[in-house]
Amino acid sequence: MKEILEYTNRVSPLDTIAFEDFLNVFELKTFSKGELILRADQACKHYYYIKSGLTKSHFYKEDKEFIMTFFKEGMMFTEISSYLTGQPSKYMIMALEETIVYSISKKEILDLCRKHHAIEALFSKLFSFATLGMMKRISEMLEENAANRYQNFIDENNGLLQRINLGDLSNYLGITQVSLNRIRAQK
Repeated sequence: MKEILEYTNRVSPLDTIAFEDFLNVFELKTFSKGELILRADQACKHYYYIKSGLTKSHFYKEDKEFIMTFFKEGMMFTEISSYLTGQPSKYMIMALEETIVYSISKKEILDLCRKHHAIEALFSKLFSFATLGMMKRISEMLEENAANRYQNFIDENNGLLQRINLGDLSNYLGITQVSLNRIRAQK
């Protein structure tokens, strides 16, 4: 669990007692490729840290898939709107390859936040990062053309190109695979 210590130290360092309490409530879970970590219409009640693997957050509308984001090893994530409101999610989170996560429940997080200010500060920052990430994603989809979105993806996620299929990449970029192939050919 050294990787979680390194992660929390980058985001918001925890004192030794808070970190030990934090680690004691994590549960290790493994998801097979294609397995859902969160189903649509299910309330998200956990935060996850990816030890290894890759996931996507997505939804369907009129049989068309929309991919919101990818989460890879070394990231801590949740489906933020469902987690915060307790309402069923419209999104799914699916493992794109065998994925091992450390899972912590909302109840355990709330208990730890009451007990340790440092953990409360950590999750406050995580919520802020999630909000900023969503704002950036929305802005990019509204303001950037497809070629710029593709270039931004390469600049920020170059290691993922070999791990995701072109269908998922085109759905993330909001374009067809034909358009994606045309953009890739021009690069």
